[in-house]
Amino acid sequence: MQERPTTVAAYAAGASLAAVALFYVFGPNYTIDSDESNDNRKKSIVGLSNLANDCFINSVLQALAGLGDLRVYLIRALHRRELDGPEVYHAVPNESELPKGQRPDKLRELQQGIITRALKEMLDRLNERPIYKKTISARGFIQALEFAFRTRISRNQQDAQEFLQIVLERLCDEHHAGVQARKRWLNFLGDSTVQGTEDSASANGVPENSSEVEVRVDDGSPGGLPAIIDTKLKEIDKELGFPFEGTLESQIECQFCHYQYKPNKTAFVNITLQVPQKSSTTLSSCFDGLLKTEYIDDFRCDRCRLQHALDTKIYERTTIARSRDEQDLLEQEISRIQEALETDPEKELEGLRLPPSDLAPKRRIARHMRITTFPKVIAIHLSRSIFDRSSSTKNAAKVSFPERLPLGGILNQTWFKLLAIVCHKGSHHSGHYESFRRNHIYPPVLDSRGIQFSRVTSEVPSEAPSPRLAPSNGLDHDPARSSNLSTATSSTSLAGASQTPSQLSPQPARPTTSSSRRSFQSTLSRSSTPQPTGCDSPTTDPRPSMSSATRSLRTTPRASTAESAAALGSRLRRRKKPVDRWWRISDEKIKECKTSDVLGMQKEVYLLFYEMERPDSKSETF
Repeated sequence: MQERPTTVAAYAAGASLAAVALFYVFGPNYTIDSDESNDNRKKSIVGLSNLANDCFINSVLQALAGLGDLRVYLIRALHRRELDGPEVYHAVPNESELPKGQRPDKLRELQQGIITRALKEMLDRLNERPIYKKTISARGFIQALEFAFRTRISRNQQDAQEFLQIVLERLCDEHHAGVQARKRWLNFLGDSTVQGTEDSASANGVPENSSEVEVRVDDGSPGGLPAIIDTKLKEIDKELGFPFEGTLESQIECQFCHYQYKPNKTAFVNITLQVPQKSSTTLSSCFDGLLKTEYIDDFRCDRCRLQHALDTKIYERTTIARSRDEQDLLEQEISRIQEALETDPEKELEGLRLPPSDLAPKRRIARHMRITTFPKVIAIHLSRSIFDRSSSTKNAAKVSFPERLPLGGILNQTWFKLLAIVCHKGSHHSGHYESFRRNHIYPPVLDSRGIQFSRVTSEVPSEAPSPRLAPSNGLDHDPARSSNLSTATSSTSLAGASQTPSQLSPQPARPTTSSSRRSFQSTLSRSSTPQPTGCDSPTTDPRPSMSSATRSLRTTPRASTAESAAALGSRLRRRKKPVDRWWRISDEKIKECKTSDVLGMQKEVYLLFYEMERPDSKSETF
């Protein structure tokens, strides 16, 4: 009995150390990122070293690290390549089928996505939450870029927009190369399977042109094609497209004959807006300079030119005497011009004699431009260069930009939220870049499509049971544990969308009633909690009583996994406080600021990154 206080103290100290170790193993990010954590604790993120005038690189990488849709795309793109296998992206078409100016080794590198992998590794390192000041180098990503382009990146020009353009265009090219590689591989598998079916049919005595030849399809039967050959893959590639890629459409309309040319569509990965030369302006005014209707004089309209040629031919037919053959040729020319006017005035008429283009009338046209496909993340470049005959200067006009940006028309308006900016201080030829990045923790990815997909595919159970974490006592409403479980749920849903049905298995049944759940938890606590030697086991539960909300949650049976996950996500979103914290990053120097400080950088703002708001996040505060 004399050793009991010592034993109890030793047990309490050991239990405290175990609890602290368990908390810091499973929830370190919550301590640093949560609003409920100690405000006096020093908070920071990973910085980047600047050894060779790398501020234009560091600012862009820090801004990209704060874009959630970009990180999701990088995870899915690499996971898709791992699931398909290296042979899919190693194969290249024949030299005759290669695009003009494309080399097989270059195409193979695009298909394998070397810059996609390098950027993901770089952003993963930048998104760590260190408990002490940490600075890393971007040398690994720079070396990957130099290897991809077979050249060295110059540090003399120091233009963040050009560096961003190079990175985004390379990522977009790797995305499209991967899509084309998957299409060629599916066509190859389909042709091989059909050829094998025809060979087996011929060997069995079936005529080659007989209608009894059975071609296997992906119907889920044992004799069907592999599950990878599915038309839904095209929809997945379209849905999981490159988040920065959008489409601009320009169209010309003649103000005399009102003929509208065919729309000219061009893809973009970032938008350049010209800053007007005045003391202050707005981002909407800069967009108006790009998307407003532009009028151009002295333009030769194709339809007006054909109409002028038709009038000339008709005048020649009625006034000039011609032979029978010349008259027939003139009638053929008139009929071809009339047909072109009715069908396609822009089509070139070969072998047709038209009046000289200098004699065609000049018209006034209106040029319209609009964004037809909005990207998930829109990168905006504010061009501040003013070029004179002798030199170039920087436009120091103030550009006010909103935190929420509406784009599109009245009927199809799309809202974007500001996540990062890059600022430039200095003159046109020298200066320093720094970035502002929102200190934003993304909510759990509780996508109903991912949950339904997991439930449907889990109807085909696998032989190996899925591992499951045992529930702990009284921790159902612990914020740290809830955030960790939500993060695990999001990563599982992202990875599960790319898995095959055979790779997923249903969860083992868990007790639903309150009595069975309490007995199950008590069994776990008795089996896992060590009892101190020489002490009597307590007969009462020393834990505090549960609240009414917790008791009602435990006594109510859960209808489905999707409903419980959605309810948990909604409760977490309601509890979350508004996030008004930003990181001001200047290479390795990092400090915290507010949204008002970011919106006040009107003279220095150079690049802006807006992310499209999801329909289910309109009520959330960010």
